[in-house]
Amino acid sequence: MTRLSLDVNVELFPYVKPFRISGHVFTDSSVVVVTLSDGQNVGRGEGSGVYYTGDDVPHMQAAIEAARSRIEAGISREELLDAMPAGGGRNAVDCALWELEARQTGRPVWELAGLPEPRRLVTTFTMGADDPEVMAADARSYPHARALKLKLTGDLDVDIERVRAVRAARPECWIGVDANQGFSIGELDRLVAALVESDIKLLEQPLARGREGDLDDFESPVPLAADESVLTLADVPGLKGRFDTVNIKLDKCGGLTEGLAMARKAKELGLNVMVGNMMGSSLAMAPSFILGQLCDVVDLDGPIFLAKDRAPAIDYSDGYAWCDESIWGRVQS
Repeated sequence: MTRLSLDVNVELFPYVKPFRISGHVFTDSSVVVVTLSDGQNVGRGEGSGVYYTGDDVPHMQAAIEAARSRIEAGISREELLDAMPAGGGRNAVDCALWELEARQTGRPVWELAGLPEPRRLVTTFTMGADDPEVMAADARSYPHARALKLKLTGDLDVDIERVRAVRAARPECWIGVDANQGFSIGELDRLVAALVESDIKLLEQPLARGREGDLDDFESPVPLAADESVLTLADVPGLKGRFDTVNIKLDKCGGLTEGLAMARKAKELGLNVMVGNMMGSSLAMAPSFILGQLCDVVDLDGPIFLAKDRAPAIDYSDGYAWCDESIWGRVQS
């Protein structure tokens, strides 16, 4: 195995404006960027971490440093699964290994992953929780969007008005809502009835992580997606019968390697698959775009919230996302 040099940097990406979800307001993203080199080829990866598990920048840095000697000795992506815990740090290293392998072999990442050549993907465009009329205006500000996602806060009356306002503003769009663990099981009947009335296509993570059992006897006409309830491959089998869709995020599961395994396992179990993001730049979206080729729902709009993205950047046109290999994964010419 060829020895590698490992470089770890922290970068800050301020948002255009504060972004509000249930229980949190975000103003920027601090990310860890990993660069791996074999002396001739370079691979890169970006990790944003997972705020609700405490996986912040210091935690990601510590996880990478703890595995530094194994990484620099030359490590495979499969070995990395045992060398580091799931999280943003492993995601950054794993994605750097994918790009490094693409450049070493002259084969693009999608080919290494056993996928057909990528196609552009319809992506959701997300509205942070705000006053209903503000969210309706936000929805109209994405005139080419084909899919929208609304953040809710758990304030049931206001959330219902948010949903109605956005649906009235964009009657033609696919719309999903993300509760970010904001509700209790006793509130779901009323919430779901309002979602059906507004033709909402997906309800993401209505209950707190750890309360999945409350859904055992709950039948929802609106498909339910697990986000905080599913971190890694080990969580996927327990979702069947409670959720319809698995939201995979590379920062949660620790990289594209495990993300692909999760998507394939979910499909095997008859579950739909969604790819999401923990914000971040286009460098973070690019590996998720590869995973998105296997997904039924795609939410890769993180860079639109940044005051400044990387260049080159992911392209958002006509409601689609397209991630060129020049952003990440291009083989050496």
